[in-house]
Amino acid sequence: MHRRHFLRSAAAAAGLMPLAARPALATLYQTAAKAAGDLEAIRGDGRAITLPASAIKDLAASLRGPVLLADSAGYDSARRVLNPAIDRRPALIVQPTGAADVSRAVHFAAAHGLLVAVKCGGHSFSGMSTCDKGMQIDLSGMRSVRVDARARRAYVEGGTLLGLVDHEAAAHGMVTPLGTVSHTGVGGLTTGGGFGRLARTYGLAVDNVVGVDVVTADGRVRHADAQEHADLYWGVRGGGGNFGVVTSFEFQLHPFAGTVTAGEVVFPIARAREVLRFYAEWSQRAPDALYVDFVMAQPPGGKDGVALLHVCYCGDHADRDLAPLRTLGTPTANTIKAQRYVDFQRSGDYSDVRTMGEYMKSGFTTGIDERLIAGIVDGFEGHAARSTAVFTQHAGGAIGRQPVGSCAFPHRHAQHALMAAVSWKVGDDGAPHMGWARKYWATIEPLTSGFYINEVNDESRAVLNANYRENFPRMVAVKSQYDPNNLFRLNANVQPA
Repeated sequence: MHRRHFLRSAAAAAGLMPLAARPALATLYQTAAKAAGDLEAIRGDGRAITLPASAIKDLAASLRGPVLLADSAGYDSARRVLNPAIDRRPALIVQPTGAADVSRAVHFAAAHGLLVAVKCGGHSFSGMSTCDKGMQIDLSGMRSVRVDARARRAYVEGGTLLGLVDHEAAAHGMVTPLGTVSHTGVGGLTTGGGFGRLARTYGLAVDNVVGVDVVTADGRVRHADAQEHADLYWGVRGGGGNFGVVTSFEFQLHPFAGTVTAGEVVFPIARAREVLRFYAEWSQRAPDALYVDFVMAQPPGGKDGVALLHVCYCGDHADRDLAPLRTLGTPTANTIKAQRYVDFQRSGDYSDVRTMGEYMKSGFTTGIDERLIAGIVDGFEGHAARSTAVFTQHAGGAIGRQPVGSCAFPHRHAQHALMAAVSWKVGDDGAPHMGWARKYWATIEPLTSGFYINEVNDESRAVLNANYRENFPRMVAVKSQYDPNNLFRLNANVQPA
């Protein structure tokens, strides 16, 4: 996605405290024991609960990774997510070093009925990877990738960021399709579906998952694939965090030259309607090797807005397949060139500290017609105190050739994911900006069909259920089997029967 055009966020701050900077394990085991008495927390149903200091001490002693309380070193960085408008304070944070730690943390949470949030990369707009007064399971200590080049497989720990997967796979002349920002968490991205620049060629991230290890709500570590716990394997691929904590992914890898023709063609925002019309037609007939997004963005102050096309081409005929771009005339900037895929994957990363609050609405389209073009362009408004943007993520191609029931992700009809987003300076009142975004989106939403659960915000229960489409009844059955008490509810939640 292209938030770099309008959001000032924090790649540098996105990485959590590195393992080398953490205190010795013996010290960490004692963190909870030094707590001043019992700990006030909340259950998943919202009721207050008191956690005895002795129970927290026992939990800490059973783990290799740390338990962080509010006065612990590293607590503030661990609880934060990329959206700085989210400012929540878990009662305790567990930072596992492996599946055994995750299992013990889940056992503890289930025994006390705690509210549980799971954090990988912290990209959730809605902030569901953190919580107030519950337990956050922070997977930042579980980041590794092992490539089996002969089998064309990558084995990826649950807290890994996608840039590491890209890097390790590229060293073997291979790739698996993952996201567009290198510090995105593989776990959150993949369990929601996993759009990316190569998805039209190789499918979504979920389409390339061969197997997973999952800690379910009973604390058991289960391996799931097409033969073993096949229902869990089906649900994890598109059901978000509903079914447990994925501690390991096995991805299919594809031979890949490593070079793409990629960049952006930029025009003044006054040409947005013309550029969007061109995009609507060109993107629909694009070959699978071509991924192209439309972006319309206005920075604070109402000047220097842009309409641009973001291109990533991984085929053999760049001159031919990108030639239609020339019909748009001379752009104000053109950065398209041959470059390493792993470099382009990092081109959307942020480098500034977290200074902007963020809010976004999203939906899928089956095409972009004149009604949608009018809604996007005519309703768009800049503002002196916010960044405003609307943008797409190209779907179709290999994504749409998978059967709807192949996994929990149901939106094989999508040709584009459409997103409208605003950002504002932290400390300012975000309500007017979020209000504008909701009003703007209300005119566009009737022209969309479903939405990406990784961008869930404030949707109602009925809307969430309907968004799983024909897969919803099976989702309920899998949820009821593996999480009958809805321990994992901070997600695009499916309630058990």
